Amino acid sequence: MHIDLLNPTSFASGQPHDQFRWLREHAPVHWHDEPGGRGFWAVTRYDDVWTVDRDFQAYSSEPTIMISDPAAESSTFGRYKMMLMMDPPDHAAFRKLIRGEFTLPAAKLREERIKALARQIVDAVVDKGECDFVEQVAGEMPSFVIAELLGLPLDDGRELYKLTEVIHTAPEAQPPGAVGQAVAKMFEYGSGVMAAKRAKPGDDLASRLLAAEVDGRRLDDMEFLLFFLLLIDAGGDTTRNLLAGGLLALIQNPDQHRWLMEDIPGRLAPAREELLRYVSPVIYMRRTAKHDTVLDGRHIREGDKVVMYFGAANRDPAHFERPEVLDLARPAKEHLAFGAGAHNCLGQHIARIEIDAMLVEVLTRMKDFELAAPVEWLASNFISGPKHMPIRFRRAE
Repeated sequence: MHIDLLNPTSFASGQPHDQFRWLREHAPVHWHDEPGGRGFWAVTRYDDVWTVDRDFQAYSSEPTIMISDPAAESSTFGRYKMMLMMDPPDHAAFRKLIRGEFTLPAAKLREERIKALARQIVDAVVDKGECDFVEQVAGEMPSFVIAELLGLPLDDGRELYKLTEVIHTAPEAQPPGAVGQAVAKMFEYGSGVMAAKRAKPGDDLASRLLAAEVDGRRLDDMEFLLFFLLLIDAGGDTTRNLLAGGLLALIQNPDQHRWLMEDIPGRLAPAREELLRYVSPVIYMRRTAKHDTVLDGRHIREGDKVVMYFGAANRDPAHFERPEVLDLARPAKEHLAFGAGAHNCLGQHIARIEIDAMLVEVLTRMKDFELAAPVEWLASNFISGPKHMPIRFRRAE
C-alpha cells in the first residue's frame, strides 16, 4: 500500500480510508516522510489518538497544530500564538475568555434564532429545484451564526468564510501566495472590526474580547486578530462540511435516509452523531513530543511530530462495530470528530444545534435528492468536505 497523507490528491474524493485501514492494521503509529521537513508519526487507531490528544504533558500543541513547521524568518504572527497552538495553562486562560459564549446553556439560548436562520436559508432555494448545496445551504448557516456572534453583517460572514477556504486549501493547489493574501485580508477586516468595536462597543463577542483581560491586561491588536481569525475559521468548518458530507452520505445510503425520515424528532440526535463519526470533517491535528516517550510500542523522540488522524480513529474496528458502514441507529459511543482533550472543539454545542436545525429544514422541506454533477472536494489534507456539490431535488409538500 502506498501511503501519502500529505498530497491533497489523496483526499480528492474524501478521506483516504483505504490508506487509514492499512495503517491501523499494519502500522498504527507510522513514520511518514515529509519532503522538505523532518517527517512525522501518523497515528490512526482510536485509543492512540485519544491518548495523544489528552496528554498535553507529553504532546504539545506548540509550535503549531499543522504538519509543516512555521518558518521562523517569515512568520506571519511573530512572537504571537493562536489559542490552538498553546498548551495549558496559557491555553486555558485564553479559552476562558470566550468559553461562556459556547457552553450548552448559552448555545441553547441561540437555538430559536438558529432555527429561524435555517428556515431563511432553505426558503432561498426550496422553490428552485436545484442548488450548490455547499455554497447556498451548508456554508450559509455557520457563516451567519459566527457573524452574529461577533456583531458583523451576515453577508460579511459569508465572504470571510471564503477566505478560510483559501487558508485550508493546499498551497500547491492554488496560486502562489494565496494563503498569505487571505490571512492578510482577514486581518485587514478584523482591524476594521477592532476599531469599530473600540469606538462603539456592542453586545457581541468581538466587543467582549476587546474588553477582556488575561493576567490583568487587555488583548493587544495581534492577540485580538488571531482570536478573530480562529473564530471565523473554526466557526464554520465542522458544520459546513458535516452538512454537505452528511447529505452526500444520505444520498449514497438511501436506506439510512428512509430510516431517519420515519421519525426525525426521535432519531435526529443519534443520526447526527453517527454522521459526525462517519464524515469526520477535521482530518488531523499535530502535536509535538515534549520528551522521549513510547506510543503503541514505537519510540517517540523529543521534538518528533505526532499527527492524530481523526477520520481514521473514527473508523477503528476495535472501537466501533462495522465502522465502514453508516448506521444512524448506532448505539452511542464517543467519537473523536470534536477531539478529546483540552483542545476539544469549544463550539461543539452550537455546531450540534446548527446541524440539527439545518437537517430538519432540509430533510422535511426537500426530497428526492440527487447529484446534478460530480462532487468537487476541497483540495486539502487538513479539512475534509465538498467544495461544490450541485444537487437536484423536489419540494416536499
